[in-house]
Amino acid sequence: MKKALATSLLVGATLVPMLQGCVPLVAAGATQATLSTIDRRSLGTQTDDETIEWKAASAVGEKIGEHAHTNFTSYNRKVLASGEVPSEEIKAEVERVVAGIPQVQGVYNELAIAAATSFSVRSNDSYITTKVKARFVDAGKFNAVYVKVVTENGVVYLLGLVTQREADAAIQVARTTSDVKKVVNLMEIISAARVKELQPHVEPGQPANPDDIGGG
Repeated sequence: MKKALATSLLVGATLVPMLQGCVPLVAAGATQATLSTIDRRSLGTQTDDETIEWKAASAVGEKIGEHAHTNFTSYNRKVLASGEVPSEEIKAEVERVVAGIPQVQGVYNELAIAAATSFSVRSNDSYITTKVKARFVDAGKFNAVYVKVVTENGVVYLLGLVTQREADAAIQVARTTSDVKKVVNLMEIISAARVKELQPHVEPGQPANPDDIGGG
């Protein structure tokens, strides 16, 4: 029951960009609201992360145009820059632009100096991300919502606010997922005491404990 609910939440979040029409959007909104409640980041930090991502994409797009393929993922105000750029100069410029965005507290510059990947490669990356998330739920060793998964050209990046035990489990699952070339750990390790501090306040009608979802 717990794993089924966690899988539904994760799939719902994955499908949000593809949903159209009033009823699906309402359902998507409910899913996002639930995930936001479970997330160890504060609502303010989650909002900052979303804002940082679109600001980074916009600013870099204006600066370098179509000379590169870049993606930006912000977690706890630290930004993962992934994708491909044609030169070290552009790679450095992208980092400079992203680091200058208000609220950004760090940049993980994982841009590769290479030609942009094809549509088929990017589609496979999305599939790998889905497989890793699903295996997190199946493993039942930690709440899958706590770890953000990004895949770029077969390389899996893991972000999140997790304990060492949770990080070790996430890395092991990702490494043993088919088609994964490499796992890059960008997760922030927090103590058990900090976990309790970050435990969200549960209002009536919400899940009794966030660890009940995907906790195994």
